Amino acid sequence: MQPLQPGIPTSDKKLVRQLLRKAAAQSAVGQRLKIITARLLGFPYLVNPLIGSPHEPEQFVASLSGFDCVTFMETVLALALADSVDDYPELLREIRYVYGEVEWKRRHHYTVDWARHNMWRGFLSDVTKGEEVVNRRKTLDLVPGLPPRIVSFSYFPKRKLQHVSKRLQDGDLIFFVSTRKGLDVFHVGLLFINRDQVLLRHATRSCGAVVEQELKEFIAANRMSGFIVVRPREKNGGEKRKRENLRYHRTAETNEDQSE
Repeated sequence: MQPLQPGIPTSDKKLVRQLLRKAAAQSAVGQRLKIITARLLGFPYLVNPLIGSPHEPEQFVASLSGFDCVTFMETVLALALADSVDDYPELLREIRYVYGEVEWKRRHHYTVDWARHNMWRGFLSDVTKGEEVVNRRKTLDLVPGLPPRIVSFSYFPKRKLQHVSKRLQDGDLIFFVSTRKGLDVFHVGLLFINRDQVLLRHATRSCGAVVEQELKEFIAANRMSGFIVVRPREKNGGEKRKRENLRYHRTAETNEDQSE
């Protein structure tokens, strides 16, 4: 494992302080996410913003200079859960990597793994439940350097959007299920409610920036099997989470999907 790299770039610390200060007045994580993501609208989209590969040492990146869809989601979630400037990179590291270990193979390259890891850690809860869901079993093999593996997951079909929309809350995370062979999810974002509209805030390559648009507009314009929704959990009485949870380690290893 590579040594943990320095946390926040000096140029970003002022912005992190501003975001944490503005969000601190909100007790609900969804409202904190609403404030934080609003401030980051218009920030540039970056292709492959993380550093590391099967042949290049992984470096921990905590920059706010630009994002892809996943790093935008990770960044705002870590900011919404952070108690201080120093807490932010620590949380981001835990959210992005298995056991928080900065190593390319420990990075969550598939979104279903990312979601499960962060539910096990207590950062998220599952909303993709009920009679409307479809269960899927799929082989993931699109990332070079990782062995193929079979995963099972549930999602809401695209046609169920109107019904599911009634259950959505500010700050929910949405993952769009890919129809492509070997891939689980092709895009992610955050949801916010504005009267009768559900708005999607996301870093999108097609617009070259972090943008806001109606969820139904995005879903209508893109081919997909459906979508997964998870919900950020509130901080536990303002106390910092335990960084090394041995019970989580055992559970994660036991439940890890195995290749066939």
